[in-house]
Amino acid sequence: LTERLARQAAANGAHFVFLSSVKVHGERSKTPFTERSAMAPEDPYGASKARAEDALCAIAGLRLAVLRPPLVYGPGVKANFLALMRAIARGWPLPVASIDNRRSLIYVGNLVDAIARAMQMEGAYLVSDGAALSTPQLCRDIAAALGTRARLFAFPQPLLPAKLAASLEVDDGAFRRRAAWQAPFSPSQGLRSTADWYLGR
Repeated sequence: LTERLARQAAANGAHFVFLSSVKVHGERSKTPFTERSAMAPEDPYGASKARAEDALCAIAGLRLAVLRPPLVYGPGVKANFLALMRAIARGWPLPVASIDNRRSLIYVGNLVDAIARAMQMEGAYLVSDGAALSTPQLCRDIAAALGTRARLFAFPQPLLPAKLAASLEVDDGAFRRRAAWQAPFSPSQGLRSTADWYLGR
């Protein structure tokens, strides 16, 4: 479906923005991913995004921009981020205090702004809120947005699930330079908006 839509865009001279994922590079990174990092998807979702990128790049005459965001959060967020918010809001103790990692995120409002900017660009780019956060710091920031305190305790990191303790950081400098882009919302603004939605404010 993505390929058929892109062929129609090429035939009509339209610009095509494809929302891919950092997962085309993998699930964890010892150093920040860049656009030059190898494609190494580790799950079916990342693999499908990688295949779609390959198919789009093969379409002659397509004016294509690809964005590869990390985890997207904001009002309406689901899955693991929502579960984390729920645990913090309920005061559940979380065994993450000893985790020393780096995780990149992007607030949905920042992603929308990046998509609008990408409509005038070509190429593939990583995008994010900016500076990455450790898992403990993310928990504390979510708690602050919710108006509560994160209850974190230390647990041997080797005994935690690998994905929980791993880093997944992106370097989005290429997009920021090429688009002269700055994220319009700070992480604290994004988390506050997400918390307001969660709390029904």
